[in-house]
Amino acid sequence: MSLPRPRPVVVLVAAVATFALLCCGGSLAALAYSFYSQKQNDSQLNLSGGCGQGSPINPDAKLPSIHDYGPAQIRNAAIIINVGAKLKLPPRAWVIAVATAMQESALTNLGNLGKNNDFDSLGLFQQRPSTGWGTPAQVTDPVYASTKFYQKLKTISGWQNLPLTEAAQKVQVSAYPDAYAKHEPVATQIVNMLAHGAANAVGNSVAMVCTQAGQIAASGWTVPVKGATVGDRFRTPQRPKHNGVDLIVDRHTPIMAAASGVVARVKCDPDFRGRLSCNSDGYVGKGGCGWMVEVLHAGNVMTRYCHMVQPPDVKVGQVVKAGQVLGQVGMSGNASGPHLHFEVHLNNDRSSAGATDPVAFMKQQGAPLGGAG
Repeated sequence: MSLPRPRPVVVLVAAVATFALLCCGGSLAALAYSFYSQKQNDSQLNLSGGCGQGSPINPDAKLPSIHDYGPAQIRNAAIIINVGAKLKLPPRAWVIAVATAMQESALTNLGNLGKNNDFDSLGLFQQRPSTGWGTPAQVTDPVYASTKFYQKLKTISGWQNLPLTEAAQKVQVSAYPDAYAKHEPVATQIVNMLAHGAANAVGNSVAMVCTQAGQIAASGWTVPVKGATVGDRFRTPQRPKHNGVDLIVDRHTPIMAAASGVVARVKCDPDFRGRLSCNSDGYVGKGGCGWMVEVLHAGNVMTRYCHMVQPPDVKVGQVVKAGQVLGQVGMSGNASGPHLHFEVHLNNDRSSAGATDPVAFMKQQGAPLGGAG
């Protein structure tokens, strides 16, 4: 597929992690996840309620600007979503398609750019007539271009469960295979705004039902443990320095990655006395997170998983999918009983300054934590 043109609207700040991915063919491919810094209020990613009830918005209606995308660009996003709905594809496909068009064209129906054109790439997805995507007139028709994208996506085995950047790359065959992931948070918001919260629905179902424990939303997020009761919450008056939420479940309950990403840290967190004693149960006042994992996701969001019962099942630099097991619940570190201490940090800021309320954040992603309204 085509080389991405310089983006006029969304600025890529830095590639923050490079990792190796064992591909299904058995070859080792080096990829890189790239993320961009968002404004602080971008933590409010999903502003529409519901889970996709009703039909997507009319693209000819008066449309708002969303982030750096004006009404004309949002109209193209609405067309992409409507085509996906007409083809009876689940909302995860809509998020993938919108994010791909954000990268390829900034949601702009590109014509021939002369010497600045990448070969003969045209339209929302930079599809090339010379490689069989259609005639120039066809690939610059947003409905046709979206249809061709979805038709190719449907041929990819297990696309519903792939990280967005992998699914998009298998369609696009871009020279920059890591470029798509950074658009997932805003693509999620656009889908929610235009399709009545559809990114909150179960991602691989056309039924438009809200997610339950263990299911992955169209946003790409899922709850990190099944069947949990919410215990201590984020920064309560009783625990103002509690930067996460405690999810109370049985010992050895699998802990899952809340979204696709790259493992950024695996460690035994020392207790208040500097001891690395994670292989034994902790207690209140011991201090430390015990056995822990941090995962970096699209949009510079980092999640932290604490108090595992034994060394985690993943390694630094490993690519993980939403719902992939990271380890098991325990009570290592500062813990009075088995539970997962779960944190969400914005801007890849590991400090308390970057922490945000996981209950509110996960609800916005369509993956509400158990018992948390």
